[in-house]
Amino acid sequence: VAKESDLEKSVHMHTDDFYHYLSKGAIPPHLPESNEQNLVVIEAFLDAAKRYARGGYDVIVDGIIGPWFLEPWQNLVREHYEVHYIILRASKEETLKRATERAKLDRDTNIELVETMWEQFSNLGIYESNVIDTTTHSISDTVSAVREMVASGLVLLF
Repeated sequence: VAKESDLEKSVHMHTDDFYHYLSKGAIPPHLPESNEQNLVVIEAFLDAAKRYARGGYDVIVDGIIGPWFLEPWQNLVREHYEVHYIILRASKEETLKRATERAKLDRDTNIELVETMWEQFSNLGIYESNVIDTTTHSISDTVSAVREMVASGLVLLF
C-alpha cells in the first residue's frame, strides 16, 4: 500500500518491529500482563508515525490493532491527523494456513494464538464495515481494496 501511495513520499511502519526493539523485560504482546507494555509500544510507533506525517509522508501502519486499542488513534484525530482504520481478515481456515506457513512459534502455540486472535477480530461491531475479506485476495487485490476504502472516506476514525 505504501508503494502505491499517491503522495511523493510514503512509509510502511510494521508495528512488530517496535516489539523487537524491546531488549530486556519484554512480555509476549498477546499475554494479558503485557497491556502496559503494549500501550508504551503503541505510543512509540504513534509518535514515529506523527513525525513521518509532519514530514510529508503518507504513513501506513501495519499491525494487529484491535478496537480495544483505538483510543490513542482517536487522540491523533483530535490532533488533526487523518486516520483510516482498516482490518484485513481472511477466513479462519485461511488465517490458520497462512500463520502456520510463517510460524514464529511452535505449531501448537501458534495455532492457539491465531485462533484466539481470529476470534477477537471475528465480530468487530461498529468496525465490521472496516473489514476487507482477504481470503481469496492476492496482494494486488488487497492493495486495491485498501486504496478504495481509503478513497471512500468510510473508514476514517473520528
